[in-house]
Amino acid sequence: MYKFFFKRLIDFSIALISLICISPILLIITIWLYFANRKSGVFFLQDRPGKNGKIFKVIKYKTMTDDRDERGELLPDEDRLTKVGQFVRSTSIDELPQLVNVLKGDMALIGPRPLLVQYLPLYSERQARRHEVRPGITGWAQCHGRNAISWTKKFEYDVWYVDHISLKTDLKILYLTLVSILKREGISAENNVTIEDFNGHN
Repeated sequence: MYKFFFKRLIDFSIALISLICISPILLIITIWLYFANRKSGVFFLQDRPGKNGKIFKVIKYKTMTDDRDERGELLPDEDRLTKVGQFVRSTSIDELPQLVNVLKGDMALIGPRPLLVQYLPLYSERQARRHEVRPGITGWAQCHGRNAISWTKKFEYDVWYVDHISLKTDLKILYLTLVSILKREGISAENNVTIEDFNGHN
C-alpha cells in the first residue's frame, strides 16, 4: 500500500510544503548563482530516464560556468566549478530544484538517482530494474557513498532499494542522507569533481 499509494502522496505533500517554506532561500541562491556563474545561467536542465525509462527533464542548480578554451571547447569541470558552486554542491543545495520534479510526478523524494539517457542500452537486465520505480532526489546508494562508490556497487544498492521499498526504509535513507550532507561525504569520486561515465556492465 505504501509503495503504490502513500509514497506518492507523502512525496507530493512534503515537496509542496518544502518549496513554500524554503522559497526565500531558493531566491537568494538563485541570485547568488546568477552572478557567480557569470550570467551563464542558474538552472541545469537535462533529459533523464524516469520510471519505466520515460524521459523527463531533471532540474538542478547550475554549479559551473560555461567557460571555454581557445578552441571553443568547455574547460575541465574543476576549472569551471566556482567557489559558490562548490558550496552549493557540497551542501546538496543544487538538488533542491528537483522538488519541482517531485511535484510533477517525474521523481520521488527517495529512489535511485536518475542517470543519463545514454546509459539506458548499457544496463544489464538486473541493473535496468532501477527503472521499476520513480527516481529519487536521494537514495540508498547516495547515503552509502554517493559519487565515491563504484558503478557496480551503486547499481547493487539501487536494485536492493527496488526490492525493499517501505516507509521504514525511506525514513532510514532520509536520516543517513542528512548525516552524509552534514559530513559532506561522497560528493566527488576520487581525484575527480564528478564521477566517471558509466561504460557498460561487465
